[in-house]
Amino acid sequence: MILINLLPYREERRKRRKQAFFAGIALSLLLGVGVLGLGWLLLQQQIDNQKQRNDYLTRENAKLDDEIKSIASLRQEIEDLVRRQKAVEALQGERNLPVSMLNELVRLAPEGVYLTAVKQSDRSVEVTGLAQTQERVSEFLRAASRDSQWLIEPRLGEIKLANVSTNGKDAKRLFDFSIRLKVKSMAPEADPKKPGAAPAAKG
Repeated sequence: MILINLLPYREERRKRRKQAFFAGIALSLLLGVGVLGLGWLLLQQQIDNQKQRNDYLTRENAKLDDEIKSIASLRQEIEDLVRRQKAVEALQGERNLPVSMLNELVRLAPEGVYLTAVKQSDRSVEVTGLAQTQERVSEFLRAASRDSQWLIEPRLGEIKLANVSTNGKDAKRLFDFSIRLKVKSMAPEADPKKPGAAPAAKG
């Protein structure tokens, strides 16, 4: 027997296709939402991780800042200690300045020069004395300018001829002179080439 379908099969097929289409759209939407949700979760996780790294870097930077401040403070303390040490060394070097200066003058004075007075005012020194000739005074100035460890900038104040009697004997014609010098503010470093002690007085 032959069966004939008299129902509107085309409408039914079109209906099924439409349902399948909408189901595919709904499934695509669900998949899209799932993908978007997963991407959002991954993005949030990356943002949280980056925040944690930023917080870690901020804490480490704060520690470094504290260490830098400590280092700066230590450097300042070291500089203060160095300045104090230099001040102490300068005071120790200048404690024996008068004796060293007198020894220096005796060492620099050539034969034929007699020192009669030494006056010091702050860093300035005035030396007066007698010399047999003017050349002896010039030699004294050159020695003070060249070979002195303690004295600098020697300048001749005055020089004049004078009659000087010694030990009740007849007067001798000598040159009365005065020289001004300046004292170095710091003690010089020990130089093995230069004598440490002054020789006996000359003349």
